[in-house]
Amino acid sequence: MTKTVKIGNRVIGGGNPILIQSMTNTKTEDVAATVAQIRALTAAGCDIIRCAVPTMQAAEALSEIKKQVEIPVVADIHFDYRLAIAAIEHGADKIRINPGNIGSVERVRTVVDAAKERNIPIRVGVNSGSLEKELVEKYHGVTAEGIVESALDKARIIEDMGYDNLVISIKSSDVLMCVKAHELIASKTDHPLHVGITEAGTIISGNIKSAIGLGLILHQGIGDTIRVSLTGDPLEEIKSAKLILRTLGLRKGGIEVVSCPTCGRTQIDLIGLANQVENMVADIPLDIKVAVMGCVVNGPGEAKEADIGIAGGIGEGLIIKHGEVYKKVPEAELLEALRYELLHWNEEKA
Repeated sequence: MTKTVKIGNRVIGGGNPILIQSMTNTKTEDVAATVAQIRALTAAGCDIIRCAVPTMQAAEALSEIKKQVEIPVVADIHFDYRLAIAAIEHGADKIRINPGNIGSVERVRTVVDAAKERNIPIRVGVNSGSLEKELVEKYHGVTAEGIVESALDKARIIEDMGYDNLVISIKSSDVLMCVKAHELIASKTDHPLHVGITEAGTIISGNIKSAIGLGLILHQGIGDTIRVSLTGDPLEEIKSAKLILRTLGLRKGGIEVVSCPTCGRTQIDLIGLANQVENMVADIPLDIKVAVMGCVVNGPGEAKEADIGIAGGIGEGLIIKHGEVYKKVPEAELLEALRYELLHWNEEKA
């Protein structure tokens, strides 16, 4: 089991629930836009947010951003050690650096001392795309072993400076290499691990790569925070991360929507309906399964495993509760009828 690390008002590692991270894509210097995005991500289920800090103005903006958001803010630093120090001074709850691109040992020490003074965790990030030349040569290419050695070397630099409030992140866009690297590092360190498949891609390819990679890693009990990296709206990252955790049984809560794949018997716009249901239930705080079925032939049977379901026919639909047909409603009223049942779900139990 990993050590616990406190990030602002959250705790990771040590068997605590796996937390979901994302990263803003606004200009951090634009406080209003960044705060608006963080609040939207928080409402969607984001636990920790990372902001790029490429300028001194971005570092200074953190103090104002922090006043207006509820979740911990991580400062993402590359190359300039002065930005890391400024981010810490302006209230970052954690900083992300790669000691390899910060510069001299003395510059790294200055950053570590500033973090130590406020007991702020440092995330040591290593990416397969920036693996040191010596390790590429040693392992005859970019390998899981090389990524792990690089990450542990970077962590050791900071540990040797007397600081071990660390989180390690090793990422690769090669899914199976990423999985192997996490399996290797889990037995070699007790620092919490932030897990993600980097540069995963667009919504479809990124989701598939992330689901497979994170699924294989998390199912082995490895990982303390996750990010689904997608080329798209960061809100999509949160939706995907929640679904991955729920599918693995690592997070409860929220309505799970299941739907059939459509066939020649489908009499309604099932694709549109399923998407409408998914959007509609996003803000309903129930831990149940909802089925959306395309026909009245198999609908009632296939919806048996769900707590409640709907099945469409010609101009009308069924509402199925606990595997039994509950009532018939006109097709145009199916969605609203389902919403009514969900909003009054707990009254039925009481």
